[in-house]
Amino acid sequence: MKKVVWLVLVLVAAFVAAERIPALRAKLPWLPNVPGLTNVADTGQNQAAGAPDTTGGRRRGAGGGGRRGGGDGPTPVLVAAAQTADVPVTADVLGTVQATNNVTVRSQVDGKLIELDFQDGQDVTKGDVLARIDPAPFQATYDQAVAKKAQDEANLANSQADLIRYTKLAATQYGSAQQADTQKAQVAQNKALIQQDQAAIDSAKTTLDYATIRAPITGRTGIRLIDAGNVVHASDATGIVTIAEVRPIAAIFNLPQQLLGQINAAQAGGPPLKLEASSPDSHEVIETGTLQVIDNSVDQTTGTVKLKGSFPNSDLQLWPGQFVNLRLTISVERNVVVVPTPAIQRGPDGPFVFIVQPDATVHLQKVKVGRQTEDRSVIAEGLKPGDSVVTTGFTRLTDGAKVAVSKPTADAETKGPADAGQAVQPAEPNTGTDSGNRKARHLHRSNSAQAEGSAGTQAKPAPAAQD
Repeated sequence: MKKVVWLVLVLVAAFVAAERIPALRAKLPWLPNVPGLTNVADTGQNQAAGAPDTTGGRRRGAGGGGRRGGGDGPTPVLVAAAQTADVPVTADVLGTVQATNNVTVRSQVDGKLIELDFQDGQDVTKGDVLARIDPAPFQATYDQAVAKKAQDEANLANSQADLIRYTKLAATQYGSAQQADTQKAQVAQNKALIQQDQAAIDSAKTTLDYATIRAPITGRTGIRLIDAGNVVHASDATGIVTIAEVRPIAAIFNLPQQLLGQINAAQAGGPPLKLEASSPDSHEVIETGTLQVIDNSVDQTTGTVKLKGSFPNSDLQLWPGQFVNLRLTISVERNVVVVPTPAIQRGPDGPFVFIVQPDATVHLQKVKVGRQTEDRSVIAEGLKPGDSVVTTGFTRLTDGAKVAVSKPTADAETKGPADAGQAVQPAEPNTGTDSGNRKARHLHRSNSAQAEGSAGTQAKPAPAAQD
């Protein structure tokens, strides 16, 4: 069976080779003709002889002009002028929002919870009544302490009167001096009892006040953790409710230890550093605050240092536990040369740009790039203000190449630099950094395919000529 399969494969290969190679076909006239392969071979021979292509394929120019025609024309490009600007030095990081103060309200005495005087999510002020515990047993203890003090005060008054009498008798020698001294000690004891009673009253009053639970800070309450009617204890771990201070609010984030020196230098002897918070979804700045605290040690496991910022949060755009994008402005670079980031190209020798010359040619200029963002890049060396650099259309650009500076359409100016690149790419795919060139390359291929189909149809001879 295997021998039969091999024999079939050899015969098929011989058929294909004979149809492809006319010399082999002449030596093996006994092989049958395969129509599809014969047309392909004839087409190849006709094209080699200069005959028109009847297969609908792409027609070449007389000089074998390659894949694209008109390659010697100027390359359409978009340009932007290098400018001087003040560029902030920032650090972007993901942070976590935390309440400035967060308190769990717990009972300090044991008793039955008879009343809750707040709503879930209510804004409360320090000192507001939140809950009440049955005060009856604590009121009784307080009244008992007050009565005990009154009793001891009466005993003190009686002992003081006796002391006066015994002192007079001892002076006239109608009474003993020992009796007068004993009465004097009794008066001192009664005074000490009065002080003890006052302390008991203060303690009972404090315990009675604990029966009324008040807000320890100003903030917003959460969802209550217990309902009225339950018996609460001072040892309960859950508590009654939590209160979070959200005006102002804090944000905690970490930065690499390499930035610690710059941050400390900028923080010392100047105003607090600016801190911006933006939503991870829209990247829109929702709150602006300041850096408040730099932790006193670096985390050795991660090599980062913890920082804390504060935001006024007047509109409650930030909420405890929320993740936000934070941007810390460390310093500002003054009067530096900046260009759009898409203008920066990279090669084996490093970054470079194409500068448009007055004679509509470009010059490849090596540059030294400083700080770089999504929108613009700082050029430390290689450019001066006013130089026009290419931002879109890098496909056929070489040092000294001719260019045609195009203007973006109104739609491209509205959509931004990436879409503006689409407006200036006629039929040449771009390998630059802008994303719009990928769409232009797709349009170029579609147009080329239509043109080739049209050319093939026009070049197709009449059926009589084929016969």
